[in-house]
Amino acid sequence: MYIGTNDKDTNQPVCTPEAARELVENVLVSHFGGYTIQEANGGWEDDGKHYREYSVVAIISDTNLDAVHKAADELRGKLNQESILIQTNKTKTEFYKGK
Repeated sequence: MYIGTNDKDTNQPVCTPEAARELVENVLVSHFGGYTIQEANGGWEDDGKHYREYSVVAIISDTNLDAVHKAADELRGKLNQESILIQTNKTKTEFYKGK
């Protein structure tokens, strides 16, 4: 999941990066019990104006798309997002502890 933190109506940050990360962490742990987070900064130009946005990239394993959609719905509401990018891949998860 790629979770932006600029308000969809004003294009301004909803909160500090630290507060946004904490909010995302709380939602993810309540939905999945665990997560991996990476932080990202992006930007784009619209009508000649350059915008920047702090985003949280969440990697979640061993779940299904319905569960991800529920978490995304909660995050969309709390961060006033138009959408959240969800990227899915077929993977096998293994917690390898050695021989």
